[in-house]
Amino acid sequence: MLVGAVAALVWFNVAAASYESFWHTEVAIGVGTFHLELTLHDWVNDALMALFFFVVGMEIKREMVSGELRDPRAASLPIIAAMGGMIVPALIYAAFNIGGDGASGWGIPMATDIAFAVGVVSLLGARVPVQLKLFLLTLAVADDLGGIAVIAIFYSDGLLFTWLAGALLIFVSMWALRNAGVWFFPLYVVLGALAWYCMLRSGVHATIAGVVIGFLTPTKPLRPGLDAETIANRLENQPELSAAAVKNASFLIRESVPIDQRLTDLLHPWTSFLVIPVFALANAAIPLSGEALSAAAGSTVTWGVALGLFVGKAIGVSGMSWLAVKLGLARLPRGATPLHILGISLAAGIGFTVAIFITGISFTDDVLQQDAKVGIFAASIAAAVVSVWILSAAHRRAGPREQALEEREDAQLFAEELTEAVAR
Repeated sequence: MLVGAVAALVWFNVAAASYESFWHTEVAIGVGTFHLELTLHDWVNDALMALFFFVVGMEIKREMVSGELRDPRAASLPIIAAMGGMIVPALIYAAFNIGGDGASGWGIPMATDIAFAVGVVSLLGARVPVQLKLFLLTLAVADDLGGIAVIAIFYSDGLLFTWLAGALLIFVSMWALRNAGVWFFPLYVVLGALAWYCMLRSGVHATIAGVVIGFLTPTKPLRPGLDAETIANRLENQPELSAAAVKNASFLIRESVPIDQRLTDLLHPWTSFLVIPVFALANAAIPLSGEALSAAAGSTVTWGVALGLFVGKAIGVSGMSWLAVKLGLARLPRGATPLHILGISLAAGIGFTVAIFITGISFTDDVLQQDAKVGIFAASIAAAVVSVWILSAAHRRAGPREQALEEREDAQLFAEELTEAVAR
């Protein structure tokens, strides 16, 4: 992602005409009378990002079925914090831009980039309590869910209900086929592509099709009665192994893995190492000349986005967390102090990927898009640096008892993960 962003900055500032010409190249596909023509930029933002949001949809559903979002008590604090982390940044942005040309960009500072936020916190290793890392991950997932809802509801333009009804019909068909036990994968690929096209034509952003299909993906294996360890032991006890027996065992082991996990394992490398870097390459370009940066520094869009992410997230997440604890609605993660929560709140202000994505669907004006991106870059860098500094300070201030507790939790979590890996 960073390589893609840096490449976009260099390419755009060295040869802006070449950059713009390339990403505005029209690419068409057609079969018979069907014809669809989009720019390369639109293919990335509407098609490739639908694949990214498909994986996000599966990950959110798994969290809701078997993860942190399954337990209301455990999930209450990060969900409440996520709400504050979306509302306050939007209000700060609106305060700068209400009634102006940039008024529609209020959704930009609501976003948290899971990959960057978790990655920055992970740099501190054991200095951040395990439960606090889970808090950030759950917060980011809840934030993603809210961001998807915002895109679907507020960033849909000129709804065409005939196409929307067509997409809904395909989703219902996929659900019915799944419940009927039809597992012919190419059929779902075709139906998914048709649903994406209907969403594209309906006025609802096409990436929402990926999210819906992600939620429709089962979290159970095709053959829940199979046990991978038993199948492997059965192979070990055979005096002679044939290629057919190994192939059959491999098939049965694969069938014992939940469908969403299989698809996530398959697609995650592609979305992480292809889709997101290409998205950054296509969207992260901003002029770095003194004149352009000076103009951005005087833009209310830049300040609304920057302060919304950096200040709004910190106030919204930490403030709502404090309020939820004071009212007895939730409790702080074990081993965490208020200073830890402030550091995590700042990490939530790293809004790179989804913030840039919402920028692209908020504004058609290139200047407004560039101003918003300057705000995103500035706030994300500042949030990362200050978050690391505060979390490090929180660790130094923690007493011996809290540090010992964190170490025991880290050791316990490591032992649980090791046991699970050995069992697999």
